[in-house]
Amino acid sequence: MYKSLYILRLVFFFSFLGTAQIPDTFGNVTALEKSMTTYDKDADAVAVVLYERGDNYFKVVNGKVRLLKEYHAKVKILNKQGFDHGTIEIPYYHNDTSSEKITTIKAVTHNGDNQYHVLPSEMFTVDLTERWKATKFTFPKIQKGSVLEYTYSITSPYYGNFDGWAFQSEIPKIYSEFNARIPGNFIYNRSLTGYLKLTTNDASIKKNCFYLEGVGDADCEIAKYAMKDIPAFKMDEEFALSQKNYIAQIEFEMSEIIGLDGTSDKYTKSWKDVDREFRSDKDIGRQLTKKGFFEKNVPSSLLIEGDAMKRAKNIYKFVQNHFTWNEEYGVYNDNRVKQAFEQKKGTTAEINMSLINLLNAAEIPTHLMLLATRQRGLPKKVHPVMNDFNYTVAKTTIDGQDYLLDASDKYHPFGYLPFRALNHYGRVMDFKNESYWFDIKPNTKNKYQVRASIKFDPESQNATGVLDVFSTGYKAIQKREQINYYSKEAYLDNIEKQFEGDFAITSYEKNEARSDEEKVAERFSFELAEVLQGDLLYFNPFLIRFFDENPFQIKERTYPIDFGYPATYRYQISIQIPEGFEVKELPEKKAIAIDERKRVTYRFYNDQKQNSVLLSFDLSLNSTHFKADNYEVLKDLFKQIVNDQKNSLVVLKRK
Repeated sequence: MYKSLYILRLVFFFSFLGTAQIPDTFGNVTALEKSMTTYDKDADAVAVVLYERGDNYFKVVNGKVRLLKEYHAKVKILNKQGFDHGTIEIPYYHNDTSSEKITTIKAVTHNGDNQYHVLPSEMFTVDLTERWKATKFTFPKIQKGSVLEYTYSITSPYYGNFDGWAFQSEIPKIYSEFNARIPGNFIYNRSLTGYLKLTTNDASIKKNCFYLEGVGDADCEIAKYAMKDIPAFKMDEEFALSQKNYIAQIEFEMSEIIGLDGTSDKYTKSWKDVDREFRSDKDIGRQLTKKGFFEKNVPSSLLIEGDAMKRAKNIYKFVQNHFTWNEEYGVYNDNRVKQAFEQKKGTTAEINMSLINLLNAAEIPTHLMLLATRQRGLPKKVHPVMNDFNYTVAKTTIDGQDYLLDASDKYHPFGYLPFRALNHYGRVMDFKNESYWFDIKPNTKNKYQVRASIKFDPESQNATGVLDVFSTGYKAIQKREQINYYSKEAYLDNIEKQFEGDFAITSYEKNEARSDEEKVAERFSFELAEVLQGDLLYFNPFLIRFFDENPFQIKERTYPIDFGYPATYRYQISIQIPEGFEVKELPEKKAIAIDERKRVTYRFYNDQKQNSVLLSFDLSLNSTHFKADNYEVLKDLFKQIVNDQKNSLVVLKRK
C-alpha cells in the first residue's frame, strides 16, 4: 500500500530525497553507431532511432509541485531520404495563465569524430494550435551516416500532461525506454495499445521517496517500460481508422488525487457521475432544454404535420437548410443553441443540439450521442475518458427503428452520418435513465454502377457511345458534392481527364426523374476519335475505372482494414462488333470470394453474341472491417482488380 501524500495541500512541506534525472550519457556515441550504414531488420529504413529514453517525475520547484519530463534520443541517418528526421519540434502546452517551459535543450550532429552543435540562436518558437507551441530546430551538417543526438527537459504545471509514451514511430527503433516516478497519492490509469509486447515491464515501491516536514517520509511508485527492435509504424492513409488505435504506446490518465484529510479528487468518474454532470452542464445538458425557444421560432406546422417519420425528416431538412456549419466539431465548447440559431451558423454540437430540441418539441424522443471521429481514435469503454470524444450527433427511434442524425452537412440524407463519424460506436446520453453504448451501423445500400454501350464506325474510324452512371447511398453523397462544387464545364472537364486517348463528352444530362436524396442518375454521351485503324482493334473496355492504383501498398500491415461502409462497384459494357470484324480475344473470366462468408466478392465476366460482346465487372465489399490477417489477401485482390481495369483488352480483327 502506498502512504498517502498530500501534495496539493501541503506541497511546500516536502522535497525529493533522491533524483530522477536521465543519466548523463549525452555525447557518448559508440564506434559501431558511427560506422553503421544499414539497419538489418528493415532494409527500407531511411533512419533508425538508436536509443531513446524518457523520464517523467514530480518535483517541488519554488514551493510548487511540477511535472518534469526529460527526453534523450540518438537517431542514425541512413540515406538522403532520412534528412527530414533532422528537423525537430518539441511541443509544449500553454493557456492564458500558465505555460509549460522547456528548461534545457542540447542538440549535436555527430559526423564521425566531428561534432556540430545547434546554437540557441538557431532555435525558434512556432504556433501549432491555440494552446500548443513548439520549439523547432534543424541539425546542422546532416549527411548520410550522421548520428543526431538531442536532449531536453520540460517543466509542467499540468499533472494531466503526464500522458504516456509512444514506443513506435514512422521509423524503426532499436531501443526505447520510459521511466516514471509517481507519488503514492497520484493515481493514474494506464493502458498499452498496439500489437507489440514490452520487453521490460517493472514496477516497484521506493521507500522514503519524499520527505514531508512535520509528517515524515513517504513512498512512491517507480515504473520502467521498454521495448527493443521496434518496427516502424507504416500506415496506409486509405481504409484505416486513427493510428492512435494501433500504434505501440503506453497511456496514462489521471484517476484520483488523495488529500490530507482522506478526501479525494476523482478525475476518472463513473458514467452515472458523467450523466449527472452533463445533465446540469450549461454547455451541454441545459442546451437540450430549449424546446420552448424553438417552438416559438419555427413554423408550427413543422412540429405537428404528418406522422413521426415525416415530421422528423422535415425537421432534419429544415435544420440542414437553416444552419451553416462553421467547420468546428467541439463537445465541450461554449455551446449556445439560441445564438447559433439566430446567427444561422454553428458547430456540429450546436447544430445537432438544435435538431434534438426540435425533434423533442415534435414529440419524437431524441438524445445526444457522443462519439469520436475516425481520426480521433476509438473511445475507451472501460471507464469514461471524456477527452476521447470530439463529436456529437442525434440518436432517435421512430416506429422501432433507430436513426443517427447529423444535420451539419447539407449533402447527407436522413439517417446518414458523415464518413468522418463512422467510427464503430458512441455513447448515448439518456438523462432520464442512464447513458449507454450504441453501435454505429452505416447504410448498406452504397453502389457505384456504370452501364456503357459503344459502337464503332468503320468509315469515320471513330466510336460513339453512352455511359449511364448510377450512384446510391454514400456514393451518391460524393457525387452530389462533386456536381455542386464545380461548374458544369469544370465537372465535365474533370470527367474527360479520367479517360485515355482522344475522348470527348458530347452531351450530359442529370436524370432528375431517377434521382433523389439517396440516388444520382447521370447520362454521358461520348466520342472516341480514330480508334478503328488497321486490321486489328485493341480496346480497353474500362472507360471508367473504380481504382487507378492499389490502395494497399505497404509490405506488411499490423492493424485492421476499415472501409467505413459496405459498397458495391458494378460496370457493364456492351460492345457492338463493327461490320467486317470478328472477336479475336477477350479478357479472362474470374470469380473470387474472400472466406466462406463472402465478405468480399469479385466477378469479371464476358459473354459473346453474334454481333456484340458484353463484359461485366462486379466488386462487392460486403463487410466494413477486416483484421490485419486479411491484408495480404485484400492486397492481392486489389492488385488483380487494378490490373484488370488497366490492362484488359478486347481484340477485334478484320475478317
